[in-house]
Amino acid sequence: MRIGLHVRVAGGYAAAVSHARGVGCSAIQVFSTNPRSYRPSAANQAALDEFAALRRDAEIDPCVTHTPYLINLASDDEKIYAGSMRLLEADLAVAGRGGIRYVNTHLGSYGKRDRKEGFTSICRALEAALATIPAGVVLVMENSAGAGSLAGGTLEELGRFIAALGHPQLGVCLDTAHAWAAGYEINGTAGVDRFLYEAAECIGLDKIHLFHFNDTEVPLGGNRDRHWHIGDGNIGVEGFRALLARPELREKTAILETPGSDEDDARNMQTILTIARGAAMA
Repeated sequence: MRIGLHVRVAGGYAAAVSHARGVGCSAIQVFSTNPRSYRPSAANQAALDEFAALRRDAEIDPCVTHTPYLINLASDDEKIYAGSMRLLEADLAVAGRGGIRYVNTHLGSYGKRDRKEGFTSICRALEAALATIPAGVVLVMENSAGAGSLAGGTLEELGRFIAALGHPQLGVCLDTAHAWAAGYEINGTAGVDRFLYEAAECIGLDKIHLFHFNDTEVPLGGNRDRHWHIGDGNIGVEGFRALLARPELREKTAILETPGSDEDDARNMQTILTIARGAAMA
C-alpha cells in the first residue's frame, strides 16, 4: 500500500515534498486552494509543473487534492450549490493540469431537505462535474462520520451514488475515523472483515481507490469527526494492522490526516509504516 500524509503547502511545494519525503511518504495529499473559502485560487501552471517534477524526483505517487470543506452538493441554496460546483470543478481542472491522480471531496449535508431530493441533487452535481473531468483523474467521494443529515455516512449510500452515476472516473475514499464514528467497528480482524465484506457488496473494492488512515477518540457510533494519532485511539494498532494485512488492499493508497506538528507527522508515519511492515510479514 502506498502511504502518505496530508501536507501543508503554505511554505511552497518544495518544502512540502521535502517534508513528505523526509518522513517516509510514498503518497501525498494537499489542498490546492484555501479550504475555507468559496473563491478558488488561480492555477499557476509553472508551480504545478514544479510540484509534479518534485514528486517524481522524490518517488511520491499518487498525489491527492482535498477539496475545500465548504462544498455542499446537497444544498437547496443556489448560491451554496453554485459555489460548491465552482470549487469542485476548479480542483478537477488543477488535478488535470498538475498530474494529480485523485480529487477527494466531501458530499455535504442534506440539512432539512428531503433526503431523496438531496440525493438527486448530489447525483446531478457529480454528473456535471464528471462531464468536465480530465483524463487520468479520479474523483473520490469521502464517507462522512454520519452526524445528523450528512451525506455518505454509510457504505450503502456511497454505493448508491456509484451505481446511480456508473462513471469509470468516480470512486470512493474511506476514512477510518469517520467509519468508526458512523458505527463500523474496525478495531480488529473480525470487524475489518465485516467492514470490507460490506464495502465489497455495496460499493465494489475496485471502486475504493483511497483510504484516509486516522485514529479517533470518539466512541463507536459517536458521529463526530475527530482525528487522532495512529494507534493511540479506539481503532488502535490492531485495527490498522487488520486493514494493512488484507491482500486486496495492497494496491490502494492511504493518506494520514492526523493532527499536530511536523514531529507528530513523523511519529504517525513511523507508527503506520511499522504496522505495515509487521502486517506484510504476518
